[in-house]
Amino acid sequence: MNYDSKIYVAGHRGLVGGAIVRCLKEKGYTNIVTRTHKELDLLNQAAVNEFFAAEKPDYVFLAAAHVGGIGANSTYPADFIYQNMVIGFNVVEAARKYGVKKLMNLGSTCIYPKMAPQPIKEESLLTGPLEPTNDAYALAKISVIKLCTAYNKQYGTNFLSVMPTNLYGLGDNYELQGSHVFPAMIRKFHEAKASGNDVVHLWGDGSPLREFLFAGDLADAVVYLMENKDAADLRTSTGDFVNVGTGKECTIKELAETVRDVVYADVASSGRACKMEWDSSKPNGTPRKLCDVTRLNALGWKAKVDVRQGVQIAYDDFLHGEVRK
Repeated sequence: MNYDSKIYVAGHRGLVGGAIVRCLKEKGYTNIVTRTHKELDLLNQAAVNEFFAAEKPDYVFLAAAHVGGIGANSTYPADFIYQNMVIGFNVVEAARKYGVKKLMNLGSTCIYPKMAPQPIKEESLLTGPLEPTNDAYALAKISVIKLCTAYNKQYGTNFLSVMPTNLYGLGDNYELQGSHVFPAMIRKFHEAKASGNDVVHLWGDGSPLREFLFAGDLADAVVYLMENKDAADLRTSTGDFVNVGTGKECTIKELAETVRDVVYADVASSGRACKMEWDSSKPNGTPRKLCDVTRLNALGWKAKVDVRQGVQIAYDDFLHGEVRK
């Protein structure tokens, strides 16, 4: 990519899209195109085609998605499979039709089988049943990966896909009904401290192992890949994609303890602490999910922000958001 290349970031108001825009600007890219949902409905193929025909972007980052945690995925599976599949298909088809030089499709490691061997390699795709609590979202993401790979094969396009692990970062969604575990914990512990209740109720038993990636690190990774790699560099027997993660994991309980320590740091000297109560009647989700990032590291990129640093960054951002309200 040249610094004046026209770059379209779909989903620029989201956690991932926002991080990508910040990363591009920091690196000196000056011709970044964005559209809000009101300005461009990505569920409308005619509207998407009209946008691509008018703007003719050289490069596309497809970060737009309908996302949520276990509760949202379980309650609204039709929304998750339909919207994510249609958004992906519409943007990828328009990119092909209007000659985009390179596209980066953002997926998720939830595409892998629930009981995939750990750490999960890219070759594990479609080798077993998916996690039932988010299979609708996963199927949509798998379909877009396969579409990109099929277009590369049939049309000679250069469409790459990345599968990031669990994400968090600046501008995250802290609504308890639709958020992921990381931002939900930050809000719960903050509200417990603010109310003086000092008790937090959490889903499951805290035993699942998870890997967490700072969204700023993901943005750095996808921009690096767009600058330096092609779809063929990412190719495996299952598609033209690569995992993006830290290669490190912790239990949900350990994450909760870290969040609690960060949130309560300013009152710890007074002896205040927060009790955690786990509701084992709620689903744990996949028991373990750790990316194998061997291929990504071999491509020349490694994560920089660890979980403890990331919790502090995310909580500071949450506090600033509270002030803005």
